[in-house]
Amino acid sequence: MLLFYIIVLIIGIAVGALTGITGSSGVLVVVPVLSYMGINFKTAIGTSLLVDVITTIIVIYVYLKKKTLEPGIGIILGFGAILGAQFGALIAGIVPVLPLEIAFTLMTAYMSYYVLRKSYNLNRKNVKKLGLKRSVAIIIGFLLSIPIGMLTGIIGTSGGIMFVLIIMVFFSMKAQDMVGTATLAMFLSASSGAIGYFRIGHIDFLAAILIGIIALVSGYYFSIFAHKLDQKYIYRFLGIVFIIVVISEIVKIVVL
Repeated sequence: MLLFYIIVLIIGIAVGALTGITGSSGVLVVVPVLSYMGINFKTAIGTSLLVDVITTIIVIYVYLKKKTLEPGIGIILGFGAILGAQFGALIAGIVPVLPLEIAFTLMTAYMSYYVLRKSYNLNRKNVKKLGLKRSVAIIIGFLLSIPIGMLTGIIGTSGGIMFVLIIMVFFSMKAQDMVGTATLAMFLSASSGAIGYFRIGHIDFLAAILIGIIALVSGYYFSIFAHKLDQKYIYRFLGIVFIIVVISEIVKIVVL
């Protein structure tokens, strides 16, 4: 039992750090660890989404307080994800576990590539500026958020990093504003996905609340820390962590 609480403590701190500094979902930590602890993969996904909901509340508060968040864009992107998340969760309820684990592993592999690449571009202002009108950028961002929401429902990723990518390409924001705005969109996306998984009975509320409370505290301090930190080293570290997760998931799939 002591080991369980130690693991929960570590997960909570890690989730708070991931969300607070990078706007990333805790799914990459929560899902594999809970799966190894014997929790059903779909339940691990639903639990991870609820943890994201809890964690993002405090992170959003800090970024709003620091004025590094654009609520309008975050809400629009989040609403697009809400539309996709319910359909994705419905599909996940009838899809076998193995395809979900493979999809999760592929998504993690992509994220490892993305964050490592991003770490070398942090000093470049909004790579790939398209020069679109703001209204056009908002429409495109909304449409791209729908498939992100579907992924939320299917494999449990709340889309934090993907929202950051959309904001980076289509909107003019500095890094911290992108993270804050993406976190707001992720809150809405994760909330919708969590509701979907609750409806099909795949949330472990005890694990979600325990991890979420710790992540709340961790997320608060790491959000403050993020406003003082050179983020390139964090993204490089994340890339390494994600690669480790990919390897562990591949081993798990092959062995099982």
